[in-house]
Amino acid sequence: MENVLRPMDAEQLREHAHKMVDFIADYYKSIEDFSVLSQVQPGYLQNLLPGSAPEQPESLEAVFDDVRSKIMPGVTHWQSPNYFAYYPSNSSIAGFLGEMLSAGFNIVGFSWISSPAATELEVIVLDWLAKMLKLPEQFLSSGQGGGVIQGTASEAVLVTLLAARDRVLSSIGKSSLGKLVVYASDQTHAALQKACQIAGIHTENYRLLKADCSTDYTLCPDVVSRAISDDISAGLIPFFLCATIGTTSSTAVDPLSALGKIAKENDIWLHVDAAYAGSACICPEYRHYIDGVEDADSFNMNAHKWFLTNFDCSTLWVKDRNALIQSLSTNPEYLKNKASQTNTVVDYKDWQIPLGRRFRSLKLWMVLRLYGSENLRSYIRNHIKLAEQFEELVVADPRFEVVVPRKFSLVCFRLLPPPSDQDNGYRLNYNLLEAINSSGKLFMSHTVLSGKFILRFVVGAPLTEERHIKEAWNVLQDKATTLLGTHQ
Repeated sequence: MENVLRPMDAEQLREHAHKMVDFIADYYKSIEDFSVLSQVQPGYLQNLLPGSAPEQPESLEAVFDDVRSKIMPGVTHWQSPNYFAYYPSNSSIAGFLGEMLSAGFNIVGFSWISSPAATELEVIVLDWLAKMLKLPEQFLSSGQGGGVIQGTASEAVLVTLLAARDRVLSSIGKSSLGKLVVYASDQTHAALQKACQIAGIHTENYRLLKADCSTDYTLCPDVVSRAISDDISAGLIPFFLCATIGTTSSTAVDPLSALGKIAKENDIWLHVDAAYAGSACICPEYRHYIDGVEDADSFNMNAHKWFLTNFDCSTLWVKDRNALIQSLSTNPEYLKNKASQTNTVVDYKDWQIPLGRRFRSLKLWMVLRLYGSENLRSYIRNHIKLAEQFEELVVADPRFEVVVPRKFSLVCFRLLPPPSDQDNGYRLNYNLLEAINSSGKLFMSHTVLSGKFILRFVVGAPLTEERHIKEAWNVLQDKATTLLGTHQ
């Protein structure tokens, strides 16, 4: 019985955790050997694993064997240096260590008293990051605002939408819910649509305003103003505007300063979604993209995308924390305590949807301390430089075109179709993407802009180097040559 794994034992933990760290380190050493995109078929795992859990304990070595032979084939390797799809989801040594420590403490920090360090460290590191971004003082904890770590940007936009909704309804009455209107570009992440559904915003009052190539797919202030004016004339109530800094499709940057003025004039909550590109704004040369944030009510950035912080860690700042608290707080008897009742502490349960929360600030704290601001800025700049090099390769090949100007580390491009092509290259580029991804050598994703099927190449994995950019381009060229030869 001595070898039976106990629920917790310091020496057994030391032994098994060492093995797990070795396993993970070996994975990273060999990560380029795997097909970046998993090539399995739906349901593949069902036939490989038993239909019920084991009655008796199995060894860690047996589990490792199954991970290698059964789990790994179904993993898409987001940390591969040849991963260029969607947006990155950074892992790092510092982030990993923070996750280990968080798992070790395993606290549920819903209120200050449930683990004071979890709450207070989160307040501090969110202030640190706000200062790195040069956010207005109103977003700091020393004033009426403050920061909180959400799970994802989807949660961030939901809680701010709920806060904005309840702020309005508290003055005009809950019966007016059907009159509330939300505004955003048609390039805004679909998370806003889901937030509207959850918040009870009527589908017909969710305004997705068209953005096109004439403005590089940014939200036009004049279009917003006209929509607001029309809705007010119709007896509706504009209350929420979402601006995006780095849209998912093409990294379009909505004009914050102009939109902020419109929001202010109409007493509309302005939320800024900078989930991806916000990280770049710690660099002085990219900070101008969030000029105008002083007129925003909330600002969100995903540290787990491009900031070396393991998923999940979505940082949200609000100017008025009471708006969140009044919308989301509960106070059941079993959670009452002296510190909370004296209003001298932060209880983050009232800033989010769930009650429970992990000690996520540990990993962000470790990233900021073990790398430092200077190295984090260099990390961002290097990825942007690599993306610029890829863009130059695309421009140098007359068979391709860059579809929208590159701002950060995403290049949107496509293979130009022959003159006889009937769908303007839609099927051609679809097939090119399929050929690239099925090769296993790299993984990319796509979007559609103005009816064109566009390839997205985003640099953001921690291990990506210049050689990976060149190798990816070689694969792209080879697949394009083959396709054009059969596309005549």
